Amino acid sequence: MNITNQLTQLHNSGKPYIIYKSNKGFNLYTDFSKKIILNNKNIYSFLNKKKKIKKSKNTDLFIGFFGYELLNNLIGIKIPKQKNINLPKGIFYKPEIKISLPNNLNYRDDNCAKKKNNFKININKKSYSKIFDKFKKKIKSGETYQIKICTKYKTISKINPLDFFCRLSKTNLAPEAFMIKDKNYSIISCSPENLVTKKGSLITTKPIAGTVKKNKNMNKIKALNYFKKNIKETKEHNMIVDMERNDLSRICKVGTVKLSKAKVVEEYKDLFHYVSLIKGKLKKNTKNIDVIKAMMPGGSVIGCPKINTLNLLNNQEKENRNIYTGSFGYIKFNGDMRFNIIIRSILNFKNISEISVASGVVVDSNVQHEFNENYIKAKALIDLFK
Repeated sequence: MNITNQLTQLHNSGKPYIIYKSNKGFNLYTDFSKKIILNNKNIYSFLNKKKKIKKSKNTDLFIGFFGYELLNNLIGIKIPKQKNINLPKGIFYKPEIKISLPNNLNYRDDNCAKKKNNFKININKKSYSKIFDKFKKKIKSGETYQIKICTKYKTISKINPLDFFCRLSKTNLAPEAFMIKDKNYSIISCSPENLVTKKGSLITTKPIAGTVKKNKNMNKIKALNYFKKNIKETKEHNMIVDMERNDLSRICKVGTVKLSKAKVVEEYKDLFHYVSLIKGKLKKNTKNIDVIKAMMPGGSVIGCPKINTLNLLNNQEKENRNIYTGSFGYIKFNGDMRFNIIIRSILNFKNISEISVASGVVVDSNVQHEFNENYIKAKALIDLFK
C-alpha cells in the first residue's frame, strides 16, 4: 500500500494520529495506548514519572502539547479569569506505531469545506492601537523592554486537518511543522521555531526574532541587510537572544552556553525570519521538569523580561491563548526531548477555527507596522480556507 492510500485509510478510520516534521520527512504516530490529559495538578507527576525500558523501541516516548495557561501555572504565574473554550490545558499520547513519511505528502480532499474571508479578528486596529500605546508606556517606565500583542482570527468551519496539513507542507514547509487529529479537536501547524532539543546532556534553542514580508524585490541577501540595518529588529533580536541564553544558563554548566549561529535568515512562504542558535551542556541531575520550567513559555513569543511581561500580557488579554505560545513535541523514556513553540497554527475545536499571531513591541515600534505584521504571519494559514 502506498503512502497516500495509507494516510487516507488511517484518516478515514477515525483513529487519532499525529504527524511531526523530521530531518528526512515526517514521522507519523498512531495506535495510542495512553492519552494523558494534563492539568495544573498532574503535570508534576507526568514530568517526574520514570519510564521503564525493557527493550528500546522508537515508540518509547510521549508526544503532545503543553498549553500556554498550563506553562504559566507551572512557573507560578497566575492568569486572571478570561474567556475560555475549555480545551484541555495539555494532552500527551503514548504511540505504539511510528511510520516514516516523505516530505511530499499527497493527500487532497476536494469535498473539504472551505470558507474564504469569513475570519473575524478579536482586536481591531483601534483596540490594537490602545493596547500598543499602553504597552509603550510600560516600556518607557521600565516595566518591560519588549512585549508581544496577541491577536486572534476566528471562523466557524468544519475542516479536514489532513487536507490542510498536506497543502500547508507543500506551500510553507517549516522545520517544526506538526498536526494532531483527535476525535474532538485538531491542530495544524507550520511552526518554524524550535524551543528546546535535548540529547543526553546537550541542549539547544533556536530563537526567532525579526520578520520582513517577502516580495519580488526582497530576497534572502536583501532581507539580511534589512535586518542588520534596522535598529528596531536588531534590538528585538538581541534582547530575545540574551533572554534565551539566560534561561539556558539556569540549567546549564557555567561557561557552556554559547551562541552557535548568530543572526541568520530563514525563508518561508510569505516572509523572512531573523534566527540564532544557542547551545549548552546541562548540569548534572537536571530533571525534565527543570528544563520545562526554565525554557517555557518561549521568550521569543512573549517578550522580556519574561515574568514581568507575562503578568502584563495576562492582565491585558481577555481570552485564553489555549495552544498558542505553548509547546508541542515529545519526551523520550530516556529523557531526551524536542519541543517547538506553537505559532503559525490553526486550532479547530467545536467547529471553530482560530489562528493566533503576535508581533513584538519595543520602544521605537510603529503601530501600523506591527498590526500589519500580524496579518502577514496569519496569511499562509488563512489561505488554506480558499
